[in-house]
Amino acid sequence: MHMVSVIGGGAVLLGLFALFGKLWGGDTAGIVTGAKWFVPVWLVMSLVNMTVGVTKAGYTIAQELPILLVVFAVPAVLAAGLIWQLAKT
Repeated sequence: MHMVSVIGGGAVLLGLFALFGKLWGGDTAGIVTGAKWFVPVWLVMSLVNMTVGVTKAGYTIAQELPILLVVFAVPAVLAAGLIWQLAKT
């Protein structure tokens, strides 16, 4: 359940980055820029989530790595899809 919540939070955060990109950029190029900025920020947040899982929850790094991959990849793929769709226009 925690993993789904974190992925959902990543999708919401992507939406916020896209919204602020639109507000600051004024067009689809701003949305693309916001989505591009989202990916490294999300990587850092995913790594922090993994660190908390290892240090506080008692999981090993080997147990947390697959979770890190999924937690990072799902919102990052959404961002890549958004970038790809808007870059075509």
